[in-house]
This record gives sequence, structure tokens and C-alpha cells, in this order.
Amino acid sequence: MKLIKEHKKKFIFIISLLLLIVINISINFNTKASSKLEGIEKFPSSYQPYLKELTKKHPNWKFTALYTNLDWNYVINQENVFGKNLVPKNYSDSWKNTKPGEYNVEVDSGWVDSSRQAVEYCMDPRNFLNEVRLFQFEGLSYDAHTNNLDGIEKILYGTEFYNTKVSYLNSNGTTINMNEKYSDLILRGGQTSYVSPYHLASRIKQEVGPFLSHSSISGRVQGFEGLYNFYNIGATSSSEPMGAIKNGLRYARDGNGASQETKNKYIIPWNTKERAITGGGIFIGSSYINKGQNTIYLQKFDVNDEFKNDLFWHQYMTNVLAPYSESKSIYNGYQKSGLLDIAMNFIIPVYDNMPTIPTQSPSINTNDFTQDNTKVYCNTTNVNIRTGPSTSYEVITTVTQNDKMTRIQKGRQSGERWDKVILENGIIGYIYQTYVTEIPPVQIEKIDISIDNNIMPKGERKQLQIEITPKEASNHKLIYSSSNPKVATIDDTGVIQAIKSGETTITVKAEENSVQNQIKINVYSKVTGIALDQKDIYIAVGDTFKINAYIQPDDADDKTIIYSSSNTEIATIDNNGIITAKTEGETSIIATSNENSNIKQECKLTIVRKMEDSEIHIDSSLNVNSLEISGIDYSKNTVSDIKQLIITDLDIEIVNYKNEPLQDTDILGTGTKIRIKENNKILREYKIILYGDANGDGKINSVDLLVLQRHILEIQPMEEIFMKATNIRKNGKKPSSVDLLLIQRHILELQFIEQ
Repeated sequence: MKLIKEHKKKFIFIISLLLLIVINISINFNTKASSKLEGIEKFPSSYQPYLKELTKKHPNWKFTALYTNLDWNYVINQENVFGKNLVPKNYSDSWKNTKPGEYNVEVDSGWVDSSRQAVEYCMDPRNFLNEVRLFQFEGLSYDAHTNNLDGIEKILYGTEFYNTKVSYLNSNGTTINMNEKYSDLILRGGQTSYVSPYHLASRIKQEVGPFLSHSSISGRVQGFEGLYNFYNIGATSSSEPMGAIKNGLRYARDGNGASQETKNKYIIPWNTKERAITGGGIFIGSSYINKGQNTIYLQKFDVNDEFKNDLFWHQYMTNVLAPYSESKSIYNGYQKSGLLDIAMNFIIPVYDNMPTIPTQSPSINTNDFTQDNTKVYCNTTNVNIRTGPSTSYEVITTVTQNDKMTRIQKGRQSGERWDKVILENGIIGYIYQTYVTEIPPVQIEKIDISIDNNIMPKGERKQLQIEITPKEASNHKLIYSSSNPKVATIDDTGVIQAIKSGETTITVKAEENSVQNQIKINVYSKVTGIALDQKDIYIAVGDTFKINAYIQPDDADDKTIIYSSSNTEIATIDNNGIITAKTEGETSIIATSNENSNIKQECKLTIVRKMEDSEIHIDSSLNVNSLEISGIDYSKNTVSDIKQLIITDLDIEIVNYKNEPLQDTDILGTGTKIRIKENNKILREYKIILYGDANGDGKINSVDLLVLQRHILEIQPMEEIFMKATNIRKNGKKPSSVDLLLIQRHILELQFIEQ
């Protein structure tokens, strides 16, 4: 095929406008330039097995990952534009764009727009990481250590250029015979243009074919005598006969009106074969290779933004299979010259969000396969894995007897049948169906489970260790369960979450049969704190008073509390928390965790003189329980209101739960303290309980709901006095969601809280 750089001028103008619109709309898709990383380990895992296989055979080959930083679907959308990628019209419909109005429309004579599948197949580098097609990724710069005449001749083998001295017609029609061969001119052209002469030789074969009589290089086209264009540069399509060739020869004559500077750069006119080979090489090198498009693949698919160029438009070829085709020509040249084992570098693109399995060739009929997921093994020695279902496809690697693989597509072709498989190292390819045998299905026979410690503290997460027998069944599904999920749960990955104190049995069962195993898990709850229902107590000499201490959290395993008094001559306390006042003075009552002596809480105790009953009278409308007062009408709960209900000649001081003095008009709330004083000395202190008031502001509203909810969820625990106030049922238990509901009903005026 003649590789055409661009289509008809009108068509290209429209396409260019469309591309500019797409580029402007999509500008954010490529905000990061391409980057290169050397070494197989720098490639994504889906590339690595193929490259490792190539290294086994060619240890001197090096691989560079070109991270384009472009999204795969975005790239395909940009390339899947009508007319940008072509296939021969005689190809099957799977290769061609079949949209109405675009199907079989000849963009160039005999060439039509390709299908999206064809673009995806040809652009996915993983489809071509084999010894032959890899050469579309070969670096194309001149290398004096590898490029020589013998190699060029072997690339030219089978054409009229092979081992042939150069002759050509000048503009006067005179034949000029040179004493040098085409290989001499190509080598010198590569040295001058800094382009691999192997690439130039292969490009010449691709562009003008095997014959010296090709019109682009015959020198005999009327009106263009003595002009030559070996690479069809500028050979755009035209409606006139031989339009593309004539346009290419116009470029050879004057660069299509190029400046003198440009013509000097490309040695135009190309009125000798040497000028045409060298000047065209300079054009290819400066226009593509030296701008980051230094592989055949990158010249076809403009995806390297290493030099901050616009993408997807600077593409030398329209044949979507051009890199595929040229790579084999280059490979053959290397193979015939015995150069396959020299040091070479291959620059291979990588895209973001690539499909797990590469798109297969449109030539492969999907109706010839059924989807499968069967474990199979190779039943003989040294069997080739190929890139397609035929011996005409390239070999990727070989497998031998008993090598295991997964068949993902089972062949049902007529005659010779092939299966598509994934090897254990990740290589995807095709194997002759006769050479594979299905592995009998295995089931789990035994489940061993263990854990480093089956005693877990509350809140801990721990991974259950699982070992399946036989190992081939290790990926079979297991079902995890806990006999008491309130104590501990287990997820479907085997992670145990300790919830609360207690015991549970963890069961691991095979979904496919009755095989199972169990392990007991004990969850214990550590003591994290102690709460006291009093912070300051004033009691009289000779009185007793019970202080209540609570271990936190509620489900702590060891709830034992050790009580003590810092001064037993002032007061003592027994193991039940009963204080006995002995003489006036101050001491501290200490509650200590039996589990952890560092966890303790203190209460200040003041022993005062004993008051006579006649010294104070509290109205019977109030409930007095030891040193706590409840039964307050929350609609009449100001300081002034409460003072009217207390008759005494002693002084009365009222402070809130923060010990801040309150004025007569201030509202009383939970935790408010009524102090009976004599000579500025406290003789007794009562604490107010307003049921439903969880924050001490004397109101019952949504704030109290939030405070109680955070307490229940163990986000922020409340002090004991507020816990009593939110125990709406007055049953002596810790407040719960039932109390939460009762407060809510009070706020909604559905059921008022009794004080």
C-alpha cells in the first residue's frame, strides 16, 4: 500500500476543524506530559510476562515504558475519527466502520475507515509483545554500533534494490550510473538524518514496494522527469490520475512552495536518488523521530506528549495496520542479518485505565469461541502459545507437559480447533485444543483455621488465618459466621471485629460442601474509667452516706471497685461504698479499679456539725432523697421559686452544676446545688434533678436528645447526676433508647415527663 500522510484537502480541512474542537473541549484530559521509565519492572503487570519471555531469548534487549498519562478510552475516541485510520476495502466488516453513511466510503482509492475494534486492537501494545511485531516499538535513531551495509542488504532482500547499483535519470533524460548500491545511499542517508538506516530501508519497501519501476522513484512521470520521492512524502490524495504520486513529486521538486530555508534543510529538489533518500530521511527524522515519535508505532499514533506537542494529528500513516506490517519487515531484516541478539531498545507506550484483557484481532471470529473459565493443563511437551488461533500467528512462548493455565475461550471452529488461555504468569494467547486437558474439579477437603490469640480486647480487629486443603481449592468460596455477633463479628475476608465482652464461636464453612471448622473467641472489655455520682459531699458527724461508683464501660469484665478514705480519722468507707462520718473535717473518698490501680476517681468529703430537723423545712411538693431533690415543677423552676419552698433561718446559696452563683430569676437545672450555710460554712448541699434535662440548663429540648444519644453511643459519657436525670423511667438503670423516646415525646407534647 502507498502510505498517505493526509486525505483530500477539503476533507482534511473539515477533520482538522473537528479535531481542534475536540482538543479544546478535551484539554483537561492531558495535563501531564509523557514520561519514560527503563526496565521491565517499571511496566504494568500485564506487560511484564511478555517482556520477561522476550528477555529469555534476547538478553541484550532493553525495554522502556512510555507512560503517556492518557486515558485509554480518551485515546481511542480521539483516534476513532472518520478517515484517520484506514483499512483495505476488501477486508471483512469486523475491520471496517459500518456506520450508515460511512460504511465502505472510500477515503482513498481502495481504502475505507476502520472499525473501533480495529483501532483498539492495533493501539494496544500488549497485542504485539512478541519477537516479530515488537519491532514497531524499536527506537529509530541512527546507531553506528548496530547499523551496517550487510543488515540493510538483508532488509532489501527480495526486492530490486537488493545488491543493486544505483542508476537514475536526470531532468534532461540522461541516465546517470553510480558506482554505489542502494544500501550505500541508505546507510549514508541514515548517518546524515540521524535515523536508523534499517528503518529507512523498511520504509522504502513499505512505500514504493519491491520494484524500481514504481512511479514515485522511476524519474519518468510526465512533467516530473528526474524527480524522486522514496517515502511518498507530501503524496496527498487528488482526483486527477496518479494524483497522490504527482503531489509527492511536486514536493520533491519544490517542497510544495516551501521556503528556501526548508528546501535547504531537506535538500530539495530531490533530483537525484541520493538527495531523495537522504533528504526524505532528514524529513522523517526532523518531522517525527526527533519530536518524540521515534518508533513506527508513535509515527502512526501520535500519543507522546514528551515535547509538549499537540496530540493525535501529527501522524505519518493512515493504514491502521502499518506498524503491524512494517514490524515484520524490520524483524525479517534483523533475522536475516543475524542481528537479533544485539543490544536494542524498545519504547512501548502505556495508557491509564487499560482493559484487563487486550482487544483481540478483528480477524478472529468471536462466533468460533464460547466463553469459558476452566482450569486446563498441557498434555504434551513443547507446545507453542500463539498470538492467534492458527500456526500463521506469531509464537509468544511455549508450554510443556503438566503446565497449568486457564481457558477463557473454548474453540469451536470447524476442523482445527484452538483455545484462548491465560498462563499462570499472566500471558494471554492461543493453544491448539488437542494439547490441553481439563483439570478435574477439586473441592475443599479440609479447612484449618487459627488466630494468634483467641482472647481479644473489645474494639480490636484481627485477621483469621485460613489454610485450605488441597491448595488448588484455595480460591473457592468460604462462608464466615459468628454464633454471637453482639460479641464479635466476622466479615467475608475473615476479619474478626470484637464488639463487646463475651464468648462467641466463629465458623468457617465451604460453600460447595459441608466441610467446616470452628474456633472460640473470647472478648474482654478493659476498664477505661470510673464514674462517681458525687464530686463534693457534705454530711454531718455521725451520719452515713452511700456513694455510688461505676466502672466504665458498662460491659467491663472486672467491675470490682476498691474504696478508701485519705483520712480515716475524719471518715471511713467500706467495700459497699458506705461512708461513716466520724468528726468534723475534710477528707477524700477514693474509688480505684481492681483491674488497673492507675484508674481511679476521687470525691471531696466534708464532715460538718449535725443539723437539727427544726433548722430547715423543705416543702412536701419536693422529693428529697438523701442529698438529692427532685419533683420540681419545670414551669416554675427559678431560684426565687425554689427558695419559697425552703424554710430556714440559715443562709441559702444556689449555684449551677459548674459552681457558678445563680440569681433569683435564673432557671434551676439538673446538677444545680442548694447549699445551706452557717457563717459562710456549708452545712448541707442538695443537688437538683430535673428529669429530661441532660445538660443542666433547666430546659427539656433537642439539645438533651443529642447529649443522651452521644452518651448511649459511647461518644461522650455523661456525669452521674445527668444519667439520673435522663433515666425518665426512674428504675435505677442506665438511660437507654427508651428514655430517649420519652424525652422526644415530651418535646412533641405527646406525653409529659413526670418530675
